[in-house]
Amino acid sequence: MNIMNNNYCNAVLKFIATGFFTLILLHATSQQVDIYPPNWWTGMKNTSLQLMLHGKDIANSKNITLNYPGVTLKKIQHVDNKNYLFLDLNISTTTKPGTFQIKLANNNITYVLKPKKKSNGISYAQGVTSKDFMYLIMPDRFSNGDESNDKVAGMKDQSLRRDTVFNRHGGDLKGIQNHLDYLSDLGVTSIWLNPVWENDMPDRTEHGYAFTNHYKVDSRLGGNKAYHELVDAAHNKGLKIIQDAVYNHVGLYHFTVQDLPMKEWLHQWEKYTNTTYKDQTLFDPYASKKDVKQMADGWFTPQMPDLNQSNPFVANFLIQHAIWSVEEFGIDGWRIDTYAYNDLSFMNKCNKALMNEYPKITLFGETWVHGVPNQSYFCENNYNIPYKSNLQGVTDFQTLWAIMDAMNKDFGWDDGVNKLYTTLAQDFVYKDPTRNVIFLDNHDMARFYTVVGEDINKYKSALCWLLTARGTPELYYTSEFATTGTTSPSDGYVRLDFPGGWREDKVNKFSFGDRTEKDNQIFNLIKTLANYRKQSSALATGKFMQYLPEDGVYTYFRYDNNQTIMIVMNTSKIDKNISFKNYAERTGNFSKYKNILTNEMGSMTDFKLGSYQSIVLELVK
Repeated sequence: MNIMNNNYCNAVLKFIATGFFTLILLHATSQQVDIYPPNWWTGMKNTSLQLMLHGKDIANSKNITLNYPGVTLKKIQHVDNKNYLFLDLNISTTTKPGTFQIKLANNNITYVLKPKKKSNGISYAQGVTSKDFMYLIMPDRFSNGDESNDKVAGMKDQSLRRDTVFNRHGGDLKGIQNHLDYLSDLGVTSIWLNPVWENDMPDRTEHGYAFTNHYKVDSRLGGNKAYHELVDAAHNKGLKIIQDAVYNHVGLYHFTVQDLPMKEWLHQWEKYTNTTYKDQTLFDPYASKKDVKQMADGWFTPQMPDLNQSNPFVANFLIQHAIWSVEEFGIDGWRIDTYAYNDLSFMNKCNKALMNEYPKITLFGETWVHGVPNQSYFCENNYNIPYKSNLQGVTDFQTLWAIMDAMNKDFGWDDGVNKLYTTLAQDFVYKDPTRNVIFLDNHDMARFYTVVGEDINKYKSALCWLLTARGTPELYYTSEFATTGTTSPSDGYVRLDFPGGWREDKVNKFSFGDRTEKDNQIFNLIKTLANYRKQSSALATGKFMQYLPEDGVYTYFRYDNNQTIMIVMNTSKIDKNISFKNYAERTGNFSKYKNILTNEMGSMTDFKLGSYQSIVLELVK
């Protein structure tokens, strides 16, 4: 997630750094008691559960009891704010599903224990791997499937204007569900959604990264019901769902900020203090404690208060929500926002809790950093260092910078496509580099087609790399049409609507007939490679071998005992002659090849490859 510059909250922020009592900005005015998590399950591996109760002066409640076989109230915890109460429960492995009453002096709360989800032939928490092809969607900008939820009465942001990138546009989860067949046809196997949780903020709520309620899917996206329906429909079609997790911060109007449980719920400073965004301080052996603290505990933006994850109450709240999301909706994996800004010991604890409960689940973190050592520090690596991350993989910004250089810079000793070669040569630092997610652009960055100057050959070459390199490929929505856009003057310009996702759209690119010739060239390239890799053992799980680039020509192989794929990329400004003999170590046992993109067969003779063109060949004996 990148940095926004809204100023609407500055007046509120003057209060936030001054102490606990001024942080209590808003109090509950009724006797309603909210409970988090709102329900739980029997049969979970971890039998501990901490309930947060929130209601006016609830801490004054006396004689709190519950009576249900297998459920034990182990501890009642009071905190600074009397509007909160924390109950520590143990739910034994023999507990049966059902409901029970938590009895307070003036209130009884009904709590539901559901049976742990059974797959019934359809897996969940199944994870994504290098076999998958991910598609990233910003729900507000993809398709409007339910116009009745475009505006929701009572929410702070009542905008709905498609003629500006700064307001909501009305896309929702139903709109995504309506187009699952389109995604399957493209070759997509898993869908990563930008956050779906409620963002009841005054403006710029389309992106989803400022949570105000962890247990309520945003009503403008269709609410919890629509999320259930989307995940179930996706699973029925063999598609997985990746949820975007935000642990580091919440929105300024989150209920725990407006009515702070305790001063230590947030990272507090004498005056507003931003993070430095300098990830190097976390692993720098010479770093000052001051710099480490500001990087880790400084706020990401003024609109997003920074959670104190070393506080056990905060840690429990976040970890239980993560588990609850998987069990409630059947989520298959997590992309973790702003990974480097979290408390890293907390992240290890959170990751471990998820993996213990769901052994196949996938976790990958956003690591918008520069340098392979920087990036590898935050995931499982081969370093002998004091901090050892248990994160499986990362968003691989290093290969992104490298493919950008390969397409835009002239060939040099350490520049151009040599940057891509050198970056991949450093994979020895990762425990498993195939867990890294590779990509060309995302919701915070200029569209790759713009980055390469709208050169269609460069764009096609980069897509060939994306779908054949090591790692798990991710495509940002509408990139299948070579969409343009930059983040200046706003990131909203890389978050434009999918043409055809709204009833009033004059062009519908979900339909073949409304696409341009260029659209169909790009769409068909992706569709061909993405569907091919579904049955290609070499591309899905095979080994990787790369050759030193020569005069702008970069050649690499994906191979196993059953299959060998050869990829050649010409990043030179002139055509190049390619000889199979130069790669005899991998090509020597073959006599023919099949061009994956054209289905043409050929013999192993020299051929010419055009400037900035790539070719993908399956070698045949």
